[in-house]
Amino acid sequence: MRKLSSVFKNLFLIIISFISIFPFYWMLVGATNDSKDITMGKLTFGSSLVKNITNAFDKADLWQAFFNSAVLAIIITALSLLICSIAGYAFVIYPSRGKEILFMVLIASMMVPFAAKIIPMFRMFSDMKLLNSFWAIILPAIGAPFLIFFFKQNAESFPRETIQAARVDGCGEYQIFVRIFMPMMKSTYAAAGIFAFMASWNNYMWPLIALQSNSKFTLPLMVSNLAADFNPDYGMIMVGIILSTIPTIIVFFCLQKAFVEGMVGSVK
Repeated sequence: MRKLSSVFKNLFLIIISFISIFPFYWMLVGATNDSKDITMGKLTFGSSLVKNITNAFDKADLWQAFFNSAVLAIIITALSLLICSIAGYAFVIYPSRGKEILFMVLIASMMVPFAAKIIPMFRMFSDMKLLNSFWAIILPAIGAPFLIFFFKQNAESFPRETIQAARVDGCGEYQIFVRIFMPMMKSTYAAAGIFAFMASWNNYMWPLIALQSNSKFTLPLMVSNLAADFNPDYGMIMVGIILSTIPTIIVFFCLQKAFVEGMVGSVK
């Protein structure tokens, strides 16, 4: 009975694994085939990879879109980690009467759907003359409530004795944060960095509204435009999808171990 149960369990896992992997396989196969073959459901590799890559980078200018996405993702990730970690650290370490109320307001803001924020954000950035600029994408993203909450929850386990000892030794608050808190919480920073990078890299709705120039389009916007053509070239689209998938896979696998540590508790 146990052997039969084990067989069914393994069979179930194999089926689920196949279902999970198949879209990636189909994406890779599609990048090597013509648009006609893809629409006919061809599931074997073809010989049009070079042509699709050439069309993607010559006709659609995916390099510029990739560069725009990379710049935004790096800047947003770096600023988000700095600002949100400072906020989470302050919520835990520094006493204040109103911090619990402020934290509840912060948590409540996570429940507001993004669609409800679009018009106020559009009007605000329009008045600030920041529409169609990267600042319109960067500023709303660097103070993510979820990341502040994430850093606060992890900072709860940070030993207060370490901070008190550092103060006795003459360290300032800036030195304590940079030289003690940040190195001890590196796993939390890695996990938060993955969240921030993926959110920025895959951001679609707000850049679609805030950016009007093709030269400033991010990779998700450019790939979406390719798919919206009257006669879309699916092989070229698959190349764009692969290009947009590679960075997030690399970041995740490079920080996978630290990500797990950061999710279960990061203080060493």
